[in-house]
Amino acid sequence: MSPILFWFFTILMLGFALAVIFNRNPVASALSLVVSFIGLAALFIQLDAYFIGTIQILVYAGAVMVLFLFIIMLLDLKAEQRRRVNLAATAGGVAVVGAFIAQLLAVLRHLPAGNQAFPALKGAGSIDDVHNIGTALFSVFNFPLQVVGVLILVATIGVIVLSKRELK
Repeated sequence: MSPILFWFFTILMLGFALAVIFNRNPVASALSLVVSFIGLAALFIQLDAYFIGTIQILVYAGAVMVLFLFIIMLLDLKAEQRRRVNLAATAGGVAVVGAFIAQLLAVLRHLPAGNQAFPALKGAGSIDDVHNIGTALFSVFNFPLQVVGVLILVATIGVIVLSKRELK
């Protein structure tokens, strides 16, 4: 794994994760979460977990975020109003984050195995997880896969019918 790409996708993922928190507009937050999911998928792909990276993009960045955006637009949420800062809550949050970082550093300091490289997996080049999962899905689990597809189609049509507004 290239360290430059690792740090690029890590910073991209964490930056857009912070944008999810700090954006006042819910649509902008949801789109920032999509970019964060794509950064995470890129990290999975760099670790040679191609199936998990692909599913991360298809399921989370694709289906789940489309559902979130659909719900946000259906509810017609507006941008959040700024509120006064609660000093007690802010101090408590900073204390919890500080305690977490102190605990994390203490664990990492006393864990010498964390500085060693992970040994290579035996036969990692011969495992084709996408082929095995695809074969199982379309042979053993073909009927449940078709049922789930029909249920998702019916749910999509139901949401479209429910969200349709009548003209006055």
